[in-house]
Amino acid sequence: MNIREIARLAGVSPATVSRVFSRNPGVNKDIAQRIMQIAAENNYHPRISEKNKNVVIITPYDSVYPVQSCIDMLLMALTQELPKHGFRVEILPVNSLERLPDIRFCAAVAIGLEPSDLQNWDDMYSEPLIFLDRAPSAAQKSAKNIYYVNSDENYAMEIAIAHLKERKHNKIGCIIHGNPGEGNTSKREKAIRNALKKYDFPTDNNLIYFSGKGNDRYVELTGKLLKAGVDALLCPGGNAGITVLYALSLYGKEVPADVSLIASEQTFFSNYAVPPQTTITQEHQPLAQTVVSLIEKRMNGEKIPHITTLPYRLIIRESVK
Repeated sequence: MNIREIARLAGVSPATVSRVFSRNPGVNKDIAQRIMQIAAENNYHPRISEKNKNVVIITPYDSVYPVQSCIDMLLMALTQELPKHGFRVEILPVNSLERLPDIRFCAAVAIGLEPSDLQNWDDMYSEPLIFLDRAPSAAQKSAKNIYYVNSDENYAMEIAIAHLKERKHNKIGCIIHGNPGEGNTSKREKAIRNALKKYDFPTDNNLIYFSGKGNDRYVELTGKLLKAGVDALLCPGGNAGITVLYALSLYGKEVPADVSLIASEQTFFSNYAVPPQTTITQEHQPLAQTVVSLIEKRMNGEKIPHITTLPYRLIIRESVK
């Protein structure tokens, strides 16, 4: 399959096909969509020009700094890694997504967004879209230009709970940041339940909670878990490390003397808390390096995997007894 064959199937000139793939304005929208559809049906990926090395990073909000969440840490890793390979970076909040058709880019990276937020990508763009920290939805598993780079949530929950088992804990309470069905929350709940069962910990419903959005419920949920008699807390996602430490102080509990704590790594906080916090962490720089490698391979016309999964890491500090 080449541009001339696509032009013949679409009933247009090769120059029109070329203009669509190079994202030049002035092509009728219906014609452009027909060309994109033919390319997708025939598994055709146009070579990306070496001159076009703009990468659009699509974020879920306007705020970028200060770095506080895993989304921001992934963003920082990408903005450090992409320029090393000659790529230019444009950050586009999802609430400005209408600008995307007017931007010339060789690839887009979505951080903290759901696959449903960017539907019909293949109908609109020939450039690759890489979702970071997400798994494909059922509807998008067959997409030609959408790829996924994520971290192994099952492994993360298991290494955290295995560490608490090694340290002779008896009852673990869990607060999963977010609401069920959003992001990786449901996957984390399932992984937590499986790991608790594997290491002979109780899995009662009153030991596993979702925080909802924000930090408002952490004090209440921490109190419920203390009342249930937990001797350790596992709190993945969000800013749970600093929030739960504050909540425990309100109840007069010390870490780790009274309760051990494992949270998600926060680059500019976890190591400087009192005590320094044991955390699970995505490998942010390797994730960014993987994204760059996939983009470069697509630019070279190489076939790349649609899903790439990297392991988490357990950082052992002083918050576990």
